[in-house]
Amino acid sequence: MDNPLVRKLQRFARLSSEDRQALNEAARLNVRRIGSREDIIREGESPDQVNLILSGWACRYKQLEDGRRQIIAFFLPGDLCDTHVFVMREMDHSIGTLSAVTVAEINRDALTAITELHPRITQALWWEMLVATAVQREWTVNIGQRTATERLGHLFCELFLRMRAVDLTDGNSCELPVTQVDLADALGLSNVHVNRVLQELRANGLLTLRGRQLTIPDLAALKAASLFNPNYLHLDHVGRHLDANED
Repeated sequence: MDNPLVRKLQRFARLSSEDRQALNEAARLNVRRIGSREDIIREGESPDQVNLILSGWACRYKQLEDGRRQIIAFFLPGDLCDTHVFVMREMDHSIGTLSAVTVAEINRDALTAITELHPRITQALWWEMLVATAVQREWTVNIGQRTATERLGHLFCELFLRMRAVDLTDGNSCELPVTQVDLADALGLSNVHVNRVLQELRANGLLTLRGRQLTIPDLAALKAASLFNPNYLHLDHVGRHLDANED
């Protein structure tokens, strides 16, 4: 069975069986299990491999000296935690788990060999990086311009669609192993404000949260309420069009 990175990259390029095999093999070489609420790598440390999330959720974050934290990105299954992070001498941010995760550590030589031997994987990784940058832009807009209700609804739409892109949704539901504090740290809101907005979204029938499960009864309605346009996620297989006539 293909790992979630393969399922994700196939949205950006038409991968051959050899491409998929190379990615699957790389993801099986150095796998480790990390518990919930632990750091995968800390700010100031020297990175020497790319971390691929195979299962579970993690985040990129910055922490101020007084303990305040800003979550800058959520990493879901299939996400690479910075494709070329090993070019940095030291980390300028930390990556921590939000739930127990399984991580494949792909070293520099293995990744370089894959990109040299498999041009379509290279193309797909470029698309993946461009989408990651687009997500960061959208998060900036979210914090800078959207209301609290729009911010939270927008984030839920994004996370649901990203999970669906790697076949990890069940109908209109998906896993959501984050706390209200995590949501507050990602959206620039207080925990109390997040709680109030969640109650409002529930009362309006736009979502339900039970344990670690998010359900969106009417995705179109939540998109409309959140001013959500999924174009920045490029889920329409734009990258695949580039080589549609090859083979």
